[in-house]
Formats: sequence, structure tokens, C-alpha cells
Amino acid sequence: MIRVLLVDDQRLLRSGFRALLDLEDDIEVVGEAGDGLEGLALAREHVPDIALIDIQMPVVDGIEATRRIAADSALAGVHVVILTNYGFDEYVFEALRAGAAGFLVKDILPEDFLHAVRVAARGDALLAPSITRKLINRYVNQPLRTGTGTGLEELTNREREAVALVAQGLSNDQIANHMVISPLTAKTHINRAMAKLHARDRAQLVILAYESGLVAPRGR
Repeated sequence: MIRVLLVDDQRLLRSGFRALLDLEDDIEVVGEAGDGLEGLALAREHVPDIALIDIQMPVVDGIEATRRIAADSALAGVHVVILTNYGFDEYVFEALRAGAAGFLVKDILPEDFLHAVRVAARGDALLAPSITRKLINRYVNQPLRTGTGTGLEELTNREREAVALVAQGLSNDQIANHMVISPLTAKTHINRAMAKLHARDRAQLVILAYESGLVAPRGR
């Protein structure tokens, strides 16, 4: 059973998402909150698999709520998925940096929404290649912050190669083909790299790869 927490100040939108989720046999909504502070309290009470969190909310916004969840070791298994009206923007980027596993636009199709919840619950990346490319482009206009002590020296050569390919927007299957290994081995390399770098998910891995200088954005 996938346990979901809904955190959004728009009651009507929460009701719509809940109605969709309640129809699924493998999904349970464990709570609803109208602001980030209430959402944090419910996250600590229920420890859901997925926390669907709006960015712009009263009291505590979605970015700060995400940051607090990511910093709480008791909530290490909670995957935060950001809800936004605007697609990929500066707020979403900051939420990913804060520890979000991915994001969904609020006008997403119902079937895509349910699929995304299940993907996030498995711990897989909820970032399409197009979103990864936007993350990459976000760094083109910023100086690289090398030598940030991210722990890249702890990675094996194959793990470093896998991380670099993740940062280029490749899927696990594409990474496997590039490295001439099985998809399972590719996923193992990525998971071990995330563990060593203390990255919660693929989005954090992409950010670390660029901030550490392992990969440089095109155009540099």
C-alpha cells in the first residue's frame, strides 16, 4: 500500500487529488494539510511514502517544508513531490535543491498523476529527460562551485561514470547501453553513488554532479 500525504492550501484541488487516489486499491491517503507547518506535523505522525506538497503556501511554504523533511532522519523514506501551477521555474529548482524527488504540474492528466505517484513510491526518478535538461541549463549561466566536498573521491570509476551520465539526462537503460552493462547493474552503480554522496534521489545526484565539477554544462 502506497501511503500519500496531500499538502496544498487549495481545498478543492486537494479534494480532486484525493478522489483520484481513493479509487486506487494500492494507494491510501493518510492525511491532508492546508499549509507547510501542518503538513510537517502530519508527515512526522504518519511517515508517508509520498508527500505531495504545493510550493506556495501560508505559514511554511513548500520549499521550507521540503527542506525540513529532507533534514529529518526519521523521514528519510518520505519522497517529496512538488506540486506547481507553473511548470519548471525557479521555485521548483530550489525545491529540488532542498530535497524534493521531483515535481508535477497541477493540470496533469489523471492517469499520468497516478503513474507518477507509483514511480515516486518505488524511489525511482520523477524527472523526465526534458526536466533534467532544464536542470542542466540552469547551471549554464552560473559559475561552477568546484571543490565543495561532495565526496566524489569515494566513488569508483564506474560509479563516477554512471553519475556523469545521469547528469547528462540519460535513463538507466541508456546508461546501461553506454557502459555496456545490464540495466540492473547500472541502477546498482547509481544507487551506491547516491548512498555515498548522501543524495536522496536522482535530482540531487544531478545537482551534485554539476556543483562538484564532475560534469560541466555545454557551452563552458
